[in-house]
Amino acid sequence: MPSNNNNQINIPESKNAMYSFKHEVANELGINLKQGYNGDLTSRDAGSIGGMMVKKMIEAQEQQMAGSASRSMNR
Repeated sequence: MPSNNNNQINIPESKNAMYSFKHEVANELGINLKQGYNGDLTSRDAGSIGGMMVKKMIEAQEQQMAGSASRSMNR
């Protein structure tokens, strides 16, 4: 069965930012990430990091959208 890996970064310049963001979130959660490969990380910890990253990105987008909506209503 062929592998359908769609885990590609669409904006290459964002790779370093996402890497830093991942380490920042892991640090906030008290999870120790090493530079490079982290194959010894538990699924639970990896899921916690990814879940928190998504939560923070959604919150940031909601704040941005709320700001855009209030600006357009004030015109």
